[in-house]
Amino acid sequence: MTFDPALHPASDSIRSQWWFLFRGDRILVRRGEDSSIRPFFTDVSFVEAGLMHRQYLGCLNDIDCYTAELASEARVSSTAELQQVRQLLGAVDDELAAVAGRANQMIHWARTHQFCGRCGHVTRDAENERAKICMACGLINYPRVSPAIIVAVLNAGRILLARSTRIGASFYSVLAGFVEPGETLEECVSREIHEEVGLRVTDIRYFGSQPWPFPNALMVGFTARYAGGEIRLNPSEIAAADWFSAGALPPVPGRWSIARRLIDWFEKTEGRR
Repeated sequence: MTFDPALHPASDSIRSQWWFLFRGDRILVRRGEDSSIRPFFTDVSFVEAGLMHRQYLGCLNDIDCYTAELASEARVSSTAELQQVRQLLGAVDDELAAVAGRANQMIHWARTHQFCGRCGHVTRDAENERAKICMACGLINYPRVSPAIIVAVLNAGRILLARSTRIGASFYSVLAGFVEPGETLEECVSREIHEEVGLRVTDIRYFGSQPWPFPNALMVGFTARYAGGEIRLNPSEIAAADWFSAGALPPVPGRWSIARRLIDWFEKTEGRR
Protein backbone atom coordinates (compact mmCIF):
# COMPACT_ATOMS: atom_id res chain seq x y z
CA MET A 1 0.00 0.00 0.00
CA THR A 2 1.14 3.54 -0.80
CA PHE A 3 -0.16 6.61 1.04
CA ASP A 4 0.04 10.13 -0.37
CA PRO A 5 -0.87 12.79 2.24
CA ALA A 6 -2.82 15.82 1.09
CA LEU A 7 -4.90 18.66 2.49
CA HIS A 8 -7.80 18.34 0.03
CA PRO A 9 -8.97 15.64 -2.40
CA ALA A 10 -8.63 16.28 -6.11
CA SER A 11 -11.44 18.58 -7.28
CA ASP A 12 -12.60 15.99 -9.81
CA SER A 13 -12.07 12.97 -7.56
CA ILE A 14 -14.53 10.12 -7.99
CA ARG A 15 -12.41 7.67 -6.02
CA SER A 16 -13.73 5.36 -3.35
CA GLN A 17 -13.66 6.66 0.22
CA TRP A 18 -12.44 5.18 3.47
CA TRP A 19 -13.51 6.85 6.72
CA PHE A 20 -11.59 6.38 9.98
CA LEU A 21 -14.05 7.13 12.79
CA PHE A 22 -13.24 7.85 16.43
CA ARG A 23 -14.94 8.30 19.74
CA GLY A 24 -12.45 9.77 22.17
CA ASP A 25 -9.17 7.90 21.85
CA ARG A 26 -10.78 4.78 20.37
CA ILE A 27 -11.37 3.88 16.74
CA LEU A 28 -14.52 2.25 15.36
CA VAL A 29 -13.80 -1.10 13.64
CA ARG A 30 -15.65 -3.99 12.10
CA ARG A 31 -14.59 -7.61 12.13
CA GLY A 32 -14.81 -9.92 9.14
CA GLU A 33 -16.16 -13.45 9.26
CA ASP A 34 -12.56 -14.61 9.64
CA SER A 35 -12.14 -12.25 12.65
CA SER A 36 -9.96 -9.89 10.60
CA ILE A 37 -10.19 -6.21 11.59
CA ARG A 38 -11.33 -3.44 9.24
CA PRO A 39 -10.62 -0.03 10.83
CA PHE A 40 -12.45 2.01 8.20
CA PHE A 41 -15.92 2.45 6.71
CA THR A 42 -16.81 3.02 3.07
CA ASP A 43 -20.23 4.46 3.92
CA VAL A 44 -20.87 6.82 6.84
CA SER A 45 -24.51 7.57 6.13
CA PHE A 46 -25.40 5.63 9.28
CA VAL A 47 -23.76 8.37 11.38
CA GLU A 48 -23.77 11.27 8.92
CA ALA A 49 -25.55 13.63 11.32
CA GLY A 50 -23.18 12.81 14.15
CA LEU A 51 -19.70 13.43 12.68
CA MET A 52 -17.41 16.16 13.98
CA HIS A 53 -13.94 17.47 13.09
CA ARG A 54 -14.02 16.01 9.57
CA GLN A 55 -10.66 16.07 7.83
CA TYR A 56 -9.20 14.76 4.62
CA LEU A 57 -6.00 12.77 5.16
CA GLY A 58 -4.78 11.81 1.70
CA CYS A 59 -4.94 8.95 -0.76
CA LEU A 60 -4.14 5.31 0.01
CA ASN A 61 -3.84 3.12 -3.06
CA ASP A 62 -6.13 5.45 -5.04
CA ILE A 63 -8.70 5.58 -2.23
CA ASP A 64 -9.53 8.92 -0.57
CA CYS A 65 -9.09 8.70 3.20
CA TYR A 66 -11.01 10.84 5.68
CA THR A 67 -11.31 10.97 9.43
CA ALA A 68 -13.99 12.26 11.81
CA GLU A 69 -15.10 11.97 15.40
CA LEU A 70 -18.43 10.48 16.40
CA ALA A 71 -20.63 12.85 18.35
CA SER A 72 -21.73 11.56 21.73
CA GLU A 73 -25.29 11.11 20.46
CA ALA A 74 -24.27 9.35 17.24
CA ARG A 75 -25.56 5.81 16.96
CA VAL A 76 -23.35 3.10 15.48
CA SER A 77 -24.05 -0.34 14.09
CA SER A 78 -24.25 -3.24 16.49
CA THR A 79 -21.73 -5.01 14.23
CA ALA A 80 -19.05 -2.38 14.97
CA GLU A 81 -16.88 -2.00 18.06
CA LEU A 82 -14.53 0.58 19.55
CA GLN A 83 -10.93 -0.29 20.35
CA GLN A 84 -7.63 1.41 21.11
CA VAL A 85 -5.74 2.46 17.97
CA ARG A 86 -2.52 0.76 19.07
CA GLN A 87 -4.40 -2.57 19.02
CA LEU A 88 -4.28 -2.29 15.23
CA LEU A 89 -0.48 -2.63 15.25
CA GLY A 90 0.36 -6.10 14.02
CA ALA A 91 -3.34 -6.84 13.42
CA VAL A 92 -3.70 -5.00 10.07
CA ASP A 93 -1.37 -4.04 7.23
CA ASP A 94 1.39 -1.69 8.43
CA GLU A 95 0.45 1.09 6.00
CA LEU A 96 -3.21 0.85 6.97
CA ALA A 97 -2.27 1.02 10.65
CA ALA A 98 -0.11 4.06 9.88
CA VAL A 99 -3.04 5.86 8.23
CA ALA A 100 -5.27 5.02 11.21
CA GLY A 101 -2.56 6.42 13.48
CA ARG A 102 -2.34 9.59 11.40
CA ALA A 103 -6.13 9.89 11.65
CA ASN A 104 -5.95 9.52 15.43
CA GLN A 105 -3.33 12.27 15.63
CA MET A 106 -5.37 14.64 13.45
CA ILE A 107 -8.57 14.04 15.42
CA HIS A 108 -6.79 14.62 18.73
CA TRP A 109 -5.35 17.88 17.38
CA ALA A 110 -8.72 19.05 16.03
CA ARG A 111 -10.46 18.20 19.32
CA THR A 112 -7.91 20.02 21.49
CA HIS A 113 -7.51 23.13 19.31
CA GLN A 114 -11.10 24.25 18.75
CA PHE A 115 -10.29 27.40 20.72
CA CYS A 116 -7.30 29.72 20.74
CA GLY A 117 -4.76 29.07 23.47
CA ARG A 118 -3.92 32.78 23.66
CA CYS A 119 -7.29 34.57 23.68
CA GLY A 120 -9.86 31.76 23.92
CA HIS A 121 -11.77 32.55 20.71
CA VAL A 122 -12.94 29.96 18.18
CA THR A 123 -10.42 28.73 15.60
CA ARG A 124 -10.99 27.76 11.96
CA ASP A 125 -9.15 25.49 9.56
CA ALA A 126 -6.59 27.21 7.32
CA GLU A 127 -7.24 26.97 3.59
CA ASN A 128 -3.79 26.09 2.28
CA GLU A 129 -2.01 24.27 5.10
CA ARG A 130 -2.75 21.90 7.97
CA ALA A 131 -3.29 24.54 10.63
CA LYS A 132 -5.93 26.23 12.77
CA ILE A 133 -6.22 30.02 12.86
CA CYS A 134 -7.79 32.05 15.64
CA MET A 135 -10.60 34.17 14.18
CA ALA A 136 -9.92 36.92 16.74
CA CYS A 137 -6.17 37.35 17.23
CA GLY A 138 -4.84 35.40 14.24
CA LEU A 139 -2.68 32.95 16.22
CA ILE A 140 -1.79 29.92 14.06
CA ASN A 141 -1.57 26.43 15.58
CA TYR A 142 -0.10 23.47 13.72
CA PRO A 143 -0.57 19.79 14.58
CA ARG A 144 1.52 19.00 17.61
CA VAL A 145 4.48 16.66 17.17
CA SER A 146 6.36 15.65 20.33
CA PRO A 147 9.87 14.35 19.52
CA ALA A 148 11.24 11.50 21.60
CA ILE A 149 14.46 9.50 21.38
CA ILE A 150 14.74 5.72 21.57
CA VAL A 151 18.19 4.16 21.77
CA ALA A 152 19.93 0.81 21.63
CA VAL A 153 22.96 0.95 23.94
CA LEU A 154 25.62 -1.68 23.16
CA ASN A 155 28.39 -2.99 25.37
CA ALA A 156 30.80 -5.79 24.40
CA GLY A 157 28.30 -7.68 22.26
CA ARG A 158 25.36 -7.07 24.59
CA ILE A 159 22.36 -4.71 24.46
CA LEU A 160 20.83 -2.76 27.33
CA LEU A 161 17.14 -3.62 27.80
CA ALA A 162 14.78 -2.45 30.51
CA ARG A 163 11.27 -3.14 31.79
CA SER A 164 9.02 -0.21 32.59
CA THR A 165 7.21 0.37 35.87
CA ARG A 166 3.93 0.87 33.94
CA ILE A 167 1.14 -1.44 35.01
CA GLY A 168 0.99 -4.44 32.70
CA ALA A 169 4.48 -3.95 31.24
CA SER A 170 5.73 -7.51 30.84
CA PHE A 171 8.39 -7.11 28.15
CA TYR A 172 11.83 -5.54 27.99
CA SER A 173 12.73 -2.82 25.51
CA VAL A 174 15.36 -0.26 24.63
CA LEU A 175 15.21 3.02 26.55
CA ALA A 176 13.29 6.07 25.35
CA GLY A 177 12.26 9.54 26.48
CA PHE A 178 10.93 12.89 25.32
CA VAL A 179 13.18 15.72 24.18
CA GLU A 180 13.24 18.76 26.44
CA PRO A 181 13.13 22.39 25.20
CA GLY A 182 16.53 23.65 24.02
CA GLU A 183 17.99 20.15 23.90
CA THR A 184 19.57 18.39 20.90
CA LEU A 185 18.54 14.83 20.15
CA GLU A 186 22.02 13.60 21.09
CA GLU A 187 21.90 15.46 24.39
CA CYS A 188 18.53 13.86 25.07
CA VAL A 189 20.01 10.40 24.47
CA SER A 190 22.78 11.03 27.00
CA ARG A 191 20.45 12.55 29.58
CA GLU A 192 17.74 9.88 29.36
CA ILE A 193 20.21 7.00 29.69
CA HIS A 194 21.85 8.62 32.69
CA GLU A 195 18.53 9.55 34.33
CA GLU A 196 16.91 6.15 33.87
CA VAL A 197 19.80 3.73 34.51
CA GLY A 198 22.79 5.84 35.60
CA LEU A 199 25.05 5.02 32.63
CA ARG A 200 27.16 7.19 30.32
CA VAL A 201 27.19 6.63 26.55
CA THR A 202 29.24 7.67 23.54
CA ASP A 203 29.29 7.19 19.74
CA ILE A 204 25.63 8.22 19.38
CA ARG A 205 24.42 7.51 15.83
CA TYR A 206 21.10 8.06 14.07
CA PHE A 207 19.22 4.85 13.21
CA GLY A 208 15.74 5.76 11.93
CA SER A 209 12.38 7.16 12.99
CA GLN A 210 8.74 6.19 13.43
CA PRO A 211 5.60 8.24 14.05
CA TRP A 212 3.99 7.17 17.31
CA PRO A 213 0.59 8.90 17.16
CA PHE A 214 -0.69 8.03 20.63
CA PRO A 215 -1.41 10.82 20.39
CA ASN A 216 1.46 12.79 18.81
CA ALA A 217 4.99 11.47 19.39
CA LEU A 218 7.75 11.07 16.80
CA MET A 219 10.23 8.39 17.86
CA VAL A 220 13.78 9.12 16.67
CA GLY A 221 15.99 6.05 16.94
CA PHE A 222 19.69 5.96 17.79
CA THR A 223 22.44 3.50 18.62
CA ALA A 224 25.10 4.27 21.22
CA ARG A 225 28.04 2.63 22.97
CA TYR A 226 28.49 2.15 26.70
CA ALA A 227 31.04 4.62 28.11
CA GLY A 228 30.92 3.97 31.85
CA GLY A 229 28.94 3.59 35.05
CA GLU A 230 26.96 0.87 36.81
CA ILE A 231 23.26 0.22 36.24
CA ARG A 232 21.32 2.26 38.79
CA LEU A 233 17.55 2.19 38.29
CA ASN A 234 15.27 5.20 38.45
CA PRO A 235 12.47 3.48 40.42
CA SER A 236 9.79 5.86 39.17
CA GLU A 237 10.31 4.70 35.58
CA ILE A 238 12.36 1.50 35.43
CA ALA A 239 11.46 -1.77 37.17
CA ALA A 240 14.42 -3.79 35.87
CA ALA A 241 17.35 -3.40 33.46
CA ASP A 242 20.27 -5.55 32.35
CA TRP A 243 22.65 -6.39 29.52
CA PHE A 244 21.51 -9.17 27.17
CA SER A 245 23.36 -11.15 24.48
CA ALA A 246 22.01 -11.87 20.99
CA GLY A 247 20.03 -15.13 21.05
CA ALA A 248 19.33 -14.84 24.78
CA LEU A 249 16.85 -11.98 24.87
CA PRO A 250 13.85 -11.62 27.21
CA PRO A 251 10.33 -10.94 25.83
CA VAL A 252 10.57 -7.83 23.60
CA PRO A 253 8.11 -5.55 21.70
CA GLY A 254 6.32 -6.60 18.51
CA ARG A 255 7.84 -6.25 15.05
CA TRP A 256 5.72 -3.18 14.23
CA SER A 257 7.77 -0.90 16.49
CA ILE A 258 11.08 0.91 16.02
CA ALA A 259 12.09 -0.57 19.39
CA ARG A 260 11.92 -4.03 17.80
CA ARG A 261 13.75 -2.79 14.70
CA LEU A 262 16.63 -1.66 16.92
CA ILE A 263 16.67 -4.98 18.76
CA ASP A 264 16.52 -6.96 15.50
CA TRP A 265 19.39 -4.86 14.12
CA PHE A 266 21.42 -5.71 17.23
CA GLU A 267 20.75 -9.43 16.83
CA LYS A 268 21.74 -9.36 13.15
CA THR A 269 24.93 -7.37 13.66
CA GLU A 270 26.11 -8.83 16.97
CA GLY A 271 24.86 -12.33 16.21
CA ARG A 272 27.35 -12.61 13.34
CA ARG A 273 30.36 -11.85 15.55
